[in-house]
Amino acid sequence: MTDRPTRRVLALEGLALALAVPAAVLLDGWSDWDPGLFGVLLALAVISDLVAVRVKVHKIVISASFLAIVTGVVFLGPAPGALIGVLAIGAGWLKDRYAAGHALINLVTYAWFPLITGFGFHALVEGSNIAPDEPAFLLLVFGLFCVSLAIDFALIAGYSCYEERSSFKTKVTRGLVPLLPSELASALLAVGVAFAYAQIGLAAVALFAVLIVVFQYLVGALLESQDRGDELELRARQLAGFQVALLSALLRTLDLRDKMTARHSAAVARYAREIAKQAGLSEAQQELAHTAGLLHDIGKFVLPDRILKGTDRRLSEADWQEIRKHPYEGARIVSHIDGYAPIGDIILAHHERVDGLGYPRGLRGDAIPEISRIISIADVYDVMTARDSYREPVSSYEAIEELRRVSGTQLDGRLVEAFIEVLADKDLSYRHGADADFEAELGLDKRIHDYMQSESPAPAVGEPAV
Repeated sequence: MTDRPTRRVLALEGLALALAVPAAVLLDGWSDWDPGLFGVLLALAVISDLVAVRVKVHKIVISASFLAIVTGVVFLGPAPGALIGVLAIGAGWLKDRYAAGHALINLVTYAWFPLITGFGFHALVEGSNIAPDEPAFLLLVFGLFCVSLAIDFALIAGYSCYEERSSFKTKVTRGLVPLLPSELASALLAVGVAFAYAQIGLAAVALFAVLIVVFQYLVGALLESQDRGDELELRARQLAGFQVALLSALLRTLDLRDKMTARHSAAVARYAREIAKQAGLSEAQQELAHTAGLLHDIGKFVLPDRILKGTDRRLSEADWQEIRKHPYEGARIVSHIDGYAPIGDIILAHHERVDGLGYPRGLRGDAIPEISRIISIADVYDVMTARDSYREPVSSYEAIEELRRVSGTQLDGRLVEAFIEVLADKDLSYRHGADADFEAELGLDKRIHDYMQSESPAPAVGEPAV
């Protein structure tokens, strides 16, 4: 926000605060300046603001001053209620010395909402001739509290949205909605205070003031606990996002080192998702298969270029031993990322065989994770059919025949048939993985996308006293 709009807004707020004075004078005919009740409510409002609990994540203040003001509006009138509000805000500002703009919008809000709601409340009570001991009176007190809360939130959150250029809807969902249960309790307390004062008098209000301060403390403790939980959740998401960003960087580095490995990973990811879908796995499992397919060879990052890129010379037994380590290395890299342990398990087992002759652990049959068996099929098929493979490519038909030949020994027969059904309606480019694009598949990966797009909790309001 530029300096000019800020000055204009401050000028408008100052004008609104100044206009509250003649409005209060006009409405003073409904006032009852009972010094005892006024003193008790003013003390409650000021003390509540001075010991208010501030919740950092939501940027809100938990104070019982609001309830004291509403009670003042009910029994003293609009003008005394507004004066209690202004004095409470002033006391809170002297203690905390927060930004002048926030202080001014708080003063405007706490001067005007008692005048507006007080006018409506007393006009209804007078026009309907409702006595304080009637149920209808208590229902009006409840309505007064709710309308006052709505005006309070709308003015302060609206100012905050203007200042931050943020969404009012977000303010409502993240700042007001979580507080509705406690505000409902506050509204019922206001009704209880009104009933007690009508039946017993000032002593009941004093007793309720003590109870209200205790209630304020309990609500503050609850939200402070939630505050700490939100901060921990935020830090965990930020760490996970950072870790996934590093993982994406590793994948792109692997892409730069060896385009064949990158294209192969993209093809396996795409094939794995389709196999999982054809086999009847859930959408979540399909996404898991896609992510695991994309990452299944990330363990090759540790291989030297002479092995990774391939040469004309024959690989030695030592070279093959290094290659066979890549499922373990891949699982080790991925498992360090929060939430990716299941993918690490899948990567670790993607070179196992259903007959138990695979590596690294020699798992057999159903002991191999189902998605690992899916990755194995997609991996074998792409290696056979890709034109950039280390070996001479074969036709899709020949590759299917080979898949069926090793079905039940190396590969899971049911999943092989599911893959063959997938390939039946696909074109030549798809069946040979020629159009598999690493960047496109990385961008489509939902788990990585979700982590990278995680947002921190949005603050609800500026510095109101709620």
